[in-house]
Amino acid sequence: MDKEQFWELIAAARDQTIAPHESEAVAREATSLLAARPVEEIVAAEQVLWDLMSESYTNSLWAAAYTANGGCSDDGFDYFRGWLIAQGREVFERVVADPDALATLPIVQAAAAAGIDLEGEGMLVIAWNAHIRATGDQLPPDAPTIRYPQPDPAWNFDFSDSDEIARRLPRLAALYLEWGLTEIRVKRAPG
Repeated sequence: MDKEQFWELIAAARDQTIAPHESEAVAREATSLLAARPVEEIVAAEQVLWDLMSESYTNSLWAAAYTANGGCSDDGFDYFRGWLIAQGREVFERVVADPDALATLPIVQAAAAAGIDLEGEGMLVIAWNAHIRATGDQLPPDAPTIRYPQPDPAWNFDFSDSDEIARRLPRLAALYLEWGLTEIRVKRAPG
């Protein structure tokens, strides 16, 4: 399985689930579809998944995840990128290229209004679960190889610095931070 086939798998999973906006529903469907493929493809899908995780391992995207989720640990950033993969190729590529574009997505706007975190932990184990379902065994211990890029030092700042986030990710800041500041002001208003 190559990257193109992987994205076709995710598109098919999104098409076949009644809740394509829910990453866990996409993960369940992707696992089922993948489990029906040859074992070699399942193992290869694990590598493609972690190649995409590496491709999306950027400080600018981490800052966006931190802003959207009100904080973001190492694991939280993994789960956010799993969510991003579940949104499909077009969204993934657009947001990786421009993390501020996250604010333009209707699903993100709805999540912001509802206070819902953008997480997709289940996406990280689709190949693992598919392999167990297909073979009864875990993935081979040497799969996958993960090589994260060096972080961009220009984005090495405290992601809780709302002024810096507003400067670097203005649309996302407008969606999350300004809304949050309005809420604080309302709570502090006399009356």
